[in-house]
Amino acid sequence: MKSPAHLFSDFKNVMYKKYGENPGQMLVHTGVLGWILSSLAQVTAVVINDKISPEQKTFLIPQEVADAFVNIVSFYVITSSFKNLASKLVSTGKLTTKPIKEFLTKQGVNSSEHIGKIGFNIENMANFNDIKGEYKSFKNGVDVVASTIGSIISCNIVTPILRNEYAAKQQKKAIAKMHGADTHELKSPRGISMDAYMKLSSAKYSSGSLKV
Repeated sequence: MKSPAHLFSDFKNVMYKKYGENPGQMLVHTGVLGWILSSLAQVTAVVINDKISPEQKTFLIPQEVADAFVNIVSFYVITSSFKNLASKLVSTGKLTTKPIKEFLTKQGVNSSEHIGKIGFNIENMANFNDIKGEYKSFKNGVDVVASTIGSIISCNIVTPILRNEYAAKQQKKAIAKMHGADTHELKSPRGISMDAYMKLSSAKYSSGSLKV
């Protein structure tokens, strides 16, 4: 049996082989892993909370799972899209540095025929090794920046909007189910928003132990 030191060394080697030249992808994957662990903790908290009745858990658990799905998918799609777009801009020469641009000029690359075209890839050029060091360093940096921007937009703008939209719909259904009311007939009193009314209503009828 391998010692902990050997296991850790093997783990580092695997991580380096997979992400050594692709740190942007590592940020995407670790971000998704973080969302998964956070969601598992949230669902587990609902399951083991003895202050929440079994009836309430029947709609809270599916709601938490669906909420987690929205969080994870939106984060992965948005962050990956930013990262892949940035990678494509670099590989096609649309986003570059002075040394890379000089290399392309030296190789006779025509800006109007090749630069920025989907079918063009600097990495497939015959003399790519001449610029590989500069190119990889630049591309990795761009990937990290793009992944970071994508994750910020996802976590702080897109994901909360999607999650809140879904939560509002599920909240109305949950309240209607608890009160035996028709969702379409649920209206907030004058002078108070629907969101505030649903929160107050939920708190009132959940015996003080649950806030949806």
